[in-house]
Amino acid sequence: MFDLKVIHSVLEQLEEERGIPKEKIIEAIEMALATAYRKEYGKRDQIIRARFDLDAGITEFEQVKIIVDESRVYMPEEEIKEGDERVRYNTEHHIFLDDAKRIKKDAGLDEEMIFPLELKSDFGRIAAQTAKQVIIQKIREAEKSSVLKEYGAREGEIVSGTVQRIERGIIYVDLTRATGMLTYDEQIPGERYKQGERIRAYLYRVEETPRGLFLRLSRSHPQFLKKLFELETPEIASGVVEMKAIAREAGSRSKVAVATNDDHIDPVGSLVGQRGVRVNTVTSELGGEKIDIIEWSEDTINFIEEALSPAKVLQIELDENTHAAHVTVDPDQQSLAIGKGGQNVRLAAKLTGWKIDILSSGTPEEKPETTKDAPIVEESKENTEEVATTKSEENAEETTPKEDMV
Repeated sequence: MFDLKVIHSVLEQLEEERGIPKEKIIEAIEMALATAYRKEYGKRDQIIRARFDLDAGITEFEQVKIIVDESRVYMPEEEIKEGDERVRYNTEHHIFLDDAKRIKKDAGLDEEMIFPLELKSDFGRIAAQTAKQVIIQKIREAEKSSVLKEYGAREGEIVSGTVQRIERGIIYVDLTRATGMLTYDEQIPGERYKQGERIRAYLYRVEETPRGLFLRLSRSHPQFLKKLFELETPEIASGVVEMKAIAREAGSRSKVAVATNDDHIDPVGSLVGQRGVRVNTVTSELGGEKIDIIEWSEDTINFIEEALSPAKVLQIELDENTHAAHVTVDPDQQSLAIGKGGQNVRLAAKLTGWKIDILSSGTPEEKPETTKDAPIVEESKENTEEVATTKSEENAEETTPKEDMV
């Protein structure tokens, strides 16, 4: 007999803390008892099952045999031919159809015949140890299945946990019921974490491997940026505002293109928030990453022009064959359009999906003189007068010696 109070308490605790259903634990107990029975009282090839009554605390044991005929098995003395899919007949494992029909008239092939076994409750040390191992293994499998089901449903969401440990640049995050992995490539450059510190990340993949369950996390993924804005912007969560495209260089700068199906709502303003509170919250979570929010457009030229902001564009020519855009800007806007290290044009290209070439409208010498360029022209005249004066003085000095010679 079992201590039913203890069993009920353990089952409730496992279900509450680890999310393992009671049925799974009872199944593990039955399998462990069947294994122990076979090891202590049965034979190696026997199929033994246990049925545990949780209310009474009693276990019933039974042997199972599969109903077969000559088309399913071959006898031990029979020579098996190549390509024959039949299995070897085993008296502990099989029962012939004719014999089964003597016990049960409506017996059919491949059905199971159940034979009750003598009730046993006294198991040896080895059998008990084997049963313990089976229970532990089954509980682990059930817990793994429960975690996989829970976090599999949360794939593509932001999860929160604490830093458990850091090994070889990999941050292991305690997510209460599972451990997440934040590899070096998925971290924001420059961020540093300490053990026990709270951290939020994007769960982009749940992997089930022979070594265990791995929850892959990321803070550099573009979708992490999107999910952060969804948390801060009700218009995105409701679907009124849509994030059409994201281009991100984690920890440095990002560009986001947004659109809306409601003419009364400003999509850019929705993400920025009153006095920039929404975008500042996201920027703070990303360690000060700069975020450019632009309005998405179906017109490719307008979209590329917006994507290159804050630079001002003069002209855009599209080459459909090479899928390239040749963008002309003023010389003083060229460095702004390209950005530091080419970052602005690179992000604009990722955002729009077009290859972008930045061209200058001409050098200052080639540009027509305008009011805007007047100071430059006047300065060049002053320089010319200074040069002319110097030349005349040099000529005067050269002339004097010639007059003396005369």
